[in-house]
Amino acid sequence: MRLFLTAVFLLLTLAPAQAAPRVEVLKTTHDFGEVFEDRELSHTFVLKNTGDAVLEIRDLDSDCACTTTESDRRIPPGGQGRITLTIAPYSVLHQFKKQTKVFLNDPATPVVTLSLVGYAKPFIEIQPSHVVRLRGKPGEPVGAQVRFISHLPIPFEITGFTTDIPQLIGVHLKAEEPGKVWLVEVKNQNTAAGNYQGTIILNTNAARRPRLIMRVFGELTP
Repeated sequence: MRLFLTAVFLLLTLAPAQAAPRVEVLKTTHDFGEVFEDRELSHTFVLKNTGDAVLEIRDLDSDCACTTTESDRRIPPGGQGRITLTIAPYSVLHQFKKQTKVFLNDPATPVVTLSLVGYAKPFIEIQPSHVVRLRGKPGEPVGAQVRFISHLPIPFEITGFTTDIPQLIGVHLKAEEPGKVWLVEVKNQNTAAGNYQGTIILNTNAARRPRLIMRVFGELTP
C-alpha cells in the first residue's frame, strides 16, 4: 500500500503543470491632468501575457456609456495586447474617474480594472461664479462682476441678454478680450429694502452653449 501511494505521489509531482495565461498590466490608471470638457479623451493600455497559453479578453464593462472600448481579443504567450478607452466630449466635468473592468481567462487574475482620471474644465469658464449676490443698503451702489472666459477654437461672442427682473437690476456687457473674455456687470437698481431673485440669460454664438444662465439674489437691508 505504501509503495502504491508513493507511486501516485511521484506521478502527481512529476506530471507537467497545465498551461495557463498570465496577465501583466504595465499601468492600470492614466491621468489626463487638466483638460477641457469639449475634448475627446483617449488612452491605450498595454497588457502582457507572461504565461504559456493564449490570454483572452472575454469582455469589457465600462461604468459609463460615454466610454467606448477597442481591444485585441487574443494575446499569445509572450505577446502584448492593447485596450483603447475613449471618453466622448462633454462627458466629464471637474474631478473625474471613469473605470472599465476587463474580464480575462487568467485563472489567477480574472478581472483587471482600468481607470481614466483627470480634471475637466468647462470650455467656457465662469469666474467667480454664475451666482450673483447683491448685498447692501438701498441707495448705495451695489454691484458685481462676472467674467466668461472661452477656450473655444473659434471667437466667442455674447450677443445679448434677457432678464426676468429688469426693474430691479441693470446689466452691462463688455468684451474685455474680444473673442475670448467677456465681462458682465450687474448692478442693483432697487431702492426699497428687501430680498429678490431672478435670472439673466446670456445669448452666445457657441453651438454647444447657445445660452448661459446667471442667477441673481438681491439682499437689501435698511
